[in-house]
Amino acid sequence: MSLLADASSPGVADHLRLTDAHTAHNYAPLPVVIAAAEGAWVTDVAGNRYLDCLSAYSAVNFGHRNERILAAARAQLDRVTLTSRAFGHDQLGPFCAELAELVGKQLVLPMNTGAEAVESAIKVARKWGYQVKGVPDGLATIIVAGGNFHGRTTTIISFSDDPDARADFGPYTPGFRTVPYGDAAALADAIDEHTVAVLLEPVQGEAGVILPPPGYLGRVRELCTRGNVLFIADEIQSGLARTGRTLACEHYGVVPDMYLLGKALGGGVVPVSAVVADADVLGVLQPGQHGSTFGGNPLACAVGRAVVAMLGTGEYQHRARRLGEHLHRGLDALVGRGVTAVRCLGLWAGVDIDPILGTGREVCERLLEHGVLAKDAHGATIRLAPPLVVEPDELRWAVATLHAALAEMSRDLPQGKPAASPVQVPSQPVWPAG
Repeated sequence: MSLLADASSPGVADHLRLTDAHTAHNYAPLPVVIAAAEGAWVTDVAGNRYLDCLSAYSAVNFGHRNERILAAARAQLDRVTLTSRAFGHDQLGPFCAELAELVGKQLVLPMNTGAEAVESAIKVARKWGYQVKGVPDGLATIIVAGGNFHGRTTTIISFSDDPDARADFGPYTPGFRTVPYGDAAALADAIDEHTVAVLLEPVQGEAGVILPPPGYLGRVRELCTRGNVLFIADEIQSGLARTGRTLACEHYGVVPDMYLLGKALGGGVVPVSAVVADADVLGVLQPGQHGSTFGGNPLACAVGRAVVAMLGTGEYQHRARRLGEHLHRGLDALVGRGVTAVRCLGLWAGVDIDPILGTGREVCERLLEHGVLAKDAHGATIRLAPPLVVEPDELRWAVATLHAALAEMSRDLPQGKPAASPVQVPSQPVWPAG
């Protein structure tokens, strides 16, 4: 299959010009204009189909237009969609109870976006620090990891080390300390009597699917317990079956004090996020101290309940583990053929491209020409996160397409500038048997 994305065709070009003229330029999307989607595939306005290997940053874990999720949304649309939390509704209690049971906690604070969940967790941690730990007012600090991505609100970018997200948006919110991700010794040195929380992504997604070193998260848990500090796990991208477990923390045998969930919780239909913790943590909030007009609305809760029910079967976790093993082996076969390193957990992979071939963005542009949608991360890395409904043959084709794209880029290099890892098309498929 070879699909050429033609940004000059009338339909695509018109849409791109309209978007460029009237939309704030805070994104630089690939030149594709999607008009329809089903399962793991999307279709553009010119009728070209693409395999979606991004899944809206894991928000579409269960596939585009998943029928079970759409059925829950349709049923709720015919009843009531919004009441605000000024009143109760019949979906809120069941949603919170079912989500709390799924992740093994007691209380749920429903919000909308992932960034809202992070902001909510920061407020809760500070209030817990003052009221429960006894930190003097105004002195609470939260420790974060270098290379983090937790959103782009003013507070969150205050502790980002990504210059694109942070530069020129000051003054910045104080109260955060940054230590290197994976460095437990640096974390131990940073914790003091004013520390109220450690906020981490178990797997750093935006940084390029960076996996924690062996024993690191266990040590984080130990240090937080010893220092009477909350361990907050941002599972907004990594959670809800993406890594082959309901939560990525399960791979490492740790239970944080607070989970932050989002993206896939809305089933690709509505924005749904949540802070989930026990009563001794979330119980510090009292009426009027935090809220959201749309957080926990009936439509969001109905969709969220469908997602939780689907996760309760374990089917999607199993599928992500099984297909993820195949994906990992297929990508490993590309190391030395234009790929320098691969990191994979479940159906989530970070692929480092030989920089002599080009940037991650250039690889994604080449993949687009052949019908695969992917996203670059920090220079020479691309991320792959197909919907969990993807079929084995589709994964096989995506890996073969990546290999073909790298081979093309190698052939396009100027003479006398060979790739550090020469790319050669093998006589046999790169996808391993089994």
